[in-house]
Amino acid sequence: MKRKIEIFCTLGPKSLNKKFLNFTKGKISLVRLNLSHVSISILKKTIGFIRQETNVPICIDTEGAQIRTKVRKKKKIKKGKKFKFFINEKDSLYPVEVFNQIDLKNKLLIGFEGLTAIVTKKTNNFFECTASTEGYLENNKGVYVTNKKINLNYLTSKDLEAIKIAKHLNIKNFALSFTNSLNDIVKFSQLLPKSRKIYKIESKSALKNWKELLNSGNEFLIDRGDLSKETSIEEIPFYQRKIVKDVKSKNKKVFIATNFLESMIKNPEPTRAEANDIYSSLEMGASGLVLAAETAIGKYPFKSVSFLKKIINNFRKTKITF
Repeated sequence: MKRKIEIFCTLGPKSLNKKFLNFTKGKISLVRLNLSHVSISILKKTIGFIRQETNVPICIDTEGAQIRTKVRKKKKIKKGKKFKFFINEKDSLYPVEVFNQIDLKNKLLIGFEGLTAIVTKKTNNFFECTASTEGYLENNKGVYVTNKKINLNYLTSKDLEAIKIAKHLNIKNFALSFTNSLNDIVKFSQLLPKSRKIYKIESKSALKNWKELLNSGNEFLIDRGDLSKETSIEEIPFYQRKIVKDVKSKNKKVFIATNFLESMIKNPEPTRAEANDIYSSLEMGASGLVLAAETAIGKYPFKSVSFLKKIINNFRKTKITF
């Protein structure tokens, strides 16, 4: 008997509408609300709207222990140019407590557009960076300090408020971003004892503590995007295969996210490499696949879901079993 293969899709400006939500019925297992891109002020209203248009369950995906930019206007930063992050004003970082931990000579990797910088000056009100490679500085992008361990709470204050709202609205599915330790799983389980909990593997700390995480959680999600920033892109195939193999050996669930149909953010058809990546992930034993930018901000959210379904259906026709 073929295993069940789930599809999660992230909702955003291109998919939070009646037409797409109606389209999800019978095709999607979970629709995902990424708290990094959803305001608390509209969360309750957004959940209500989704439920009016589809019966697909909603998953609340936390911000978790990640540094993010707060930038008013997108800027192109050339190599050698200096720029500043201020405390609680103008261009800043979130959460604000990271300012106490970032030091001179720390190396920052900002977003996925290639911008890297070194901290060259620090005062009580700001720290100044010098770009070591060219790229874009824009709002709500992940920031990785590559040469120092930054300690953050496993949930942000926004996460806690969102979870309270979601529990009141009887949401049953939650994903913990940047699950780093056994303690994260313990605290998240205590906070949501009766809910479905998916633990996202996307950091060096998660890899270091992987055996403990594997033994404690039941469902995991490999976020290949953030994981590639904390490790390297060339290591992702190895980590994906190891994690999937380990999870399946425990008869637990593992989902895979990031870049399955990246080209379809702008183009109506996928690449052959993307088709092969999807099929290979299914061959490895993935319990499900996740669409993120493809359905949140991409031009072709309907086609992206339909193509993923085609690959899954084609995979089911094969004689490969697990």
